[in-house]
Amino acid sequence: MELRFETRQSDSPWVDTVWTCTSEQVTAMTSVAAVRWGLVFWKQDGRAYAGITGPETRTGTAPVPEGAAFTGIEFAVGTSLRVVPTPALVDGGVELPDTTRRTFRLDGARWETPGPDDAEALVERLVRAGIVVRDPLVAEVLHGHHPAVSGRTVERRFRAATGLTRGAVRQIERARTAAELLAAGDPAAEVVAKLDYFDEPHLARALRSYVGRTAGQLREGGGGAIALDLGQSPSTWVSA
Repeated sequence: MELRFETRQSDSPWVDTVWTCTSEQVTAMTSVAAVRWGLVFWKQDGRAYAGITGPETRTGTAPVPEGAAFTGIEFAVGTSLRVVPTPALVDGGVELPDTTRRTFRLDGARWETPGPDDAEALVERLVRAGIVVRDPLVAEVLHGHHPAVSGRTVERRFRAATGLTRGAVRQIERARTAAELLAAGDPAAEVVAKLDYFDEPHLARALRSYVGRTAGQLREGGGGAIALDLGQSPSTWVSA
């Protein structure tokens, strides 16, 4: 029984990663906190589905459609959909109506469903149509720049674009990086030092809140199926 994830980084400034996933006899998985919204497309039992996923502020358990095959696009932080404010998607999502095997409907128009190799082409079309937009100030802040506006304005625009505070984004991203390092075999003490956690109990609390795993489970690949590609070859987490 397994949940097979494969991800790749994107060279598009609008996209963070593109991922695929197949499930075999897995009915539930651990969801992991995430700071990005996305589009996801899946097929099961001959039917096609599409949806919008939102940022997640905590770990939890999510159902997995058995025998389903997914393709997902995770958008860069600071991008958003014209039709759905990102704050409305936090800890939730929207299933898109009227999806066929070849097309899906978004913002009043019909679009061709992408595969993992043409995800960026779809995003380019959505950007040209004004359906996916971006707040450049958020990107500046994330790259360490200091815009010539007040801190309150920065925080307000950051929340509007991402649905999260800057502090929440930092904490979630740090916990996800910690999980990746631990799964790769880094000792917990080194992860604490590398990522500026106060101590190992501080790291453990973050993992519990955002990843749903202990450091030991991440090193050993235990704890069941998880919605995170932690670099295991071939990007597989085996369900307990």
